[in-house]
Amino acid sequence: MKFYDRVKELAELKRIQRLSFEDHSRLTVLTGRRRIGKTSLVMKSVEGLPTVYLFVSRKSEAVLCTDFISVIARELDTYVPSEIRTFASLFRYLMELAARQPFNLVIDEFQEFYNINESVYSDMQNIWDQHRLKSRMNLVVSGSIYSLMHKIFESNKEPLFGRADNIIKLSAFEIPTLKEIMHDYRPKYTNDDLLALYTFTGGVPKYIELFCDNNALTVDEMIDFMVRENSSFIDEGKNLLIEEFGKNYATYFSILSSISGGVNTQPEIEAALGDKSVGGQIKRLIDDYDIIVRQRPILAKEGTQAVRYEILDNLLRFWFNYFDRNRSLIEIKNFAALRDIIKSDYPTYSGRMLERFFKQQMAESNLYRNIGSWWEARGAQNEIDIVALKLEKNQAVVVEVKRQRKNFKPEAFAVKVEHLKQKVLPKYMIEQRCLSLEDM
Repeated sequence: MKFYDRVKELAELKRIQRLSFEDHSRLTVLTGRRRIGKTSLVMKSVEGLPTVYLFVSRKSEAVLCTDFISVIARELDTYVPSEIRTFASLFRYLMELAARQPFNLVIDEFQEFYNINESVYSDMQNIWDQHRLKSRMNLVVSGSIYSLMHKIFESNKEPLFGRADNIIKLSAFEIPTLKEIMHDYRPKYTNDDLLALYTFTGGVPKYIELFCDNNALTVDEMIDFMVRENSSFIDEGKNLLIEEFGKNYATYFSILSSISGGVNTQPEIEAALGDKSVGGQIKRLIDDYDIIVRQRPILAKEGTQAVRYEILDNLLRFWFNYFDRNRSLIEIKNFAALRDIIKSDYPTYSGRMLERFFKQQMAESNLYRNIGSWWEARGAQNEIDIVALKLEKNQAVVVEVKRQRKNFKPEAFAVKVEHLKQKVLPKYMIEQRCLSLEDM
């Protein structure tokens, strides 16, 4: 698949690179979940320029340095002493070299030094502080274990705290990019196909690339491609999260499985887990791992009891809902049965994802100052899918989302909107809408 989007991120990386080469060394931190395209973005930004790319794999420090020495010697056409056995010595050598010639240094999976030699971070801090103002290195470090990268650079107890000149968190593709990709690879796509791509990938480039490269871009083709023997999607959720959570992953997985199935309040989650207290784990899933988000009714106060939890990542939400929940079918290789379950559920499941799609589309339009849903703490009869407050004072758009417009009941919706207006938006001019597949 060709390189798409990332215009703003590329421009920022180029700007920092220019400053590094013309003035003095800069450090950029690039974070984001696995498969989001961090390496592709960085390598695109350094095309045609002297660049050393180092991938930190789980080897002994001495073996890793031997590998790195050959890469540095080749890419910069320079002599590197073969007796170097520590990364600190190698990094000092590179910083001294950067005083004579500018170049890019990209260190991928930077958090892995925790498993190799944690003192690397304090060593790098000392060397960086000594040499950055008299050298011209564009140092870009990236990592995909969010909790560790956050700790390394944003915890004031860590040696590299405050050393990053810029921290870029790479997000999934926006909706216009998904439409561009579908137009390029399946010009006659339907809106349901577009919704399926959004539902199954959330705009994560690697998953989109897999579908495009395998010509699987209709709803049924995507499901068939994901649900088959040896599919990379089968263990994807586990592979993404097990390093984040470590040996205590079982409780986190149970929480995420509950949320994916619609058990989304703390009392409900704790009841589903046998009355186990999970407040601490929920807080970590929000603050440390950036995997779930706390949702309140729009304009609700901070302390409101009407709190729901939602998985941010579309692929993880789908994986827990179908692959994790139906592990027994996968174990006996009954992929046909799992495909039938997903295809049967798809209209209902994708209907919920259509609401998320429209919320994202509205956010990307930059026409609103707040977008959310509204419900009452007790009873869902007055629940409203989307409430969007416009930039203009006291103007709002209130939306009911239906896959098929024919299922929309305007009179019943008007009653709910009037209730919302009395409760929350008494001074607002409210525009009522129904959004369906045909509005994508």
